[in-house]
Amino acid sequence: KHQKLKTLLAFAAIYIIWGSTYLATRYAIETIPPLMMIGIRSIIAGIILYSINRFRSKEKIKRENIFPLLTLGALFFLIGHGLLAWAQQYVPSGMAAVLITPEPLWIMGIEWFFLKDTQVKLKGVLGLILGFGGVVYLIASTTDGSTSNNNLLGSALIVVSTFAWGAGAVYSRVAKVPKSPLLSSGMELIFGGVLVLIAGFIIGEPSQFNLSQVTLKSFFGLLYLITFGSVIAFGAYVWLLGHTSVTRISTHTYVNPVIAVFLGWLFANEQITTALLIATVIIIISVYLVLSDQYRKDKNDLEEQHLV
Repeated sequence: KHQKLKTLLAFAAIYIIWGSTYLATRYAIETIPPLMMIGIRSIIAGIILYSINRFRSKEKIKRENIFPLLTLGALFFLIGHGLLAWAQQYVPSGMAAVLITPEPLWIMGIEWFFLKDTQVKLKGVLGLILGFGGVVYLIASTTDGSTSNNNLLGSALIVVSTFAWGAGAVYSRVAKVPKSPLLSSGMELIFGGVLVLIAGFIIGEPSQFNLSQVTLKSFFGLLYLITFGSVIAFGAYVWLLGHTSVTRISTHTYVNPVIAVFLGWLFANEQITTALLIATVIIIISVYLVLSDQYRKDKNDLEEQHLV
């Protein structure tokens, strides 16, 4: 029962909290440059998780853990969160969340191509095609005379960030990382945060930053992202990676866009367009097709193990 409760709470964290982080990111980057914001968020959250681990576990980082943790930090935070935060300067938070939704499609494709332990059946193939079509439709529907190139570039970069996150989720299955979820997630956040800050310095973000101009809204947005988005939700995500399938975990992409679109409409006056609603429905159906195909495979595998 204790294990079931922990699993339920961990899923609640990635379902609800991550759905709200898109709006928090929008607020945070209003007066804090995006890469600098992600770097600060990741490093502080990583130090908190690492410190908690020091009290709860004696496990330490080994030399063989450094490259996998650095790689995961780059995939999750430099490319994943970094590109997403930069893109949200131009893409509404609700739309950003919908563009993130096809994450399970990329995960299934990566698992099938690299790990060879995922069977792609007709339902899964249809889901992949439908999901890709939904993403293309959503991006194309925002491209008109009033849309800037930055909006289009931002949408494309969000798709890249989602692919990177999916690659990180799959790689974490085989990567030689510490057994402690707190230690692993803490070091991934720290390594990723350092990489994001370096990227921010390279593109000249420090010259755009003025501490005296940071608003309370941006400050509390950053504080929320550190505490809830990274420490609680990412800690729960890493814990789940060690206790259930990646495909099952990625069901958070059903719930996140619904929460993000609603919060964006409620608090940030973001428009809920017909194209956004159509694309959301198309993408969620595609994710359902892929995940139901995976669930059936998981169930069959379990039945075969019991027979053996």
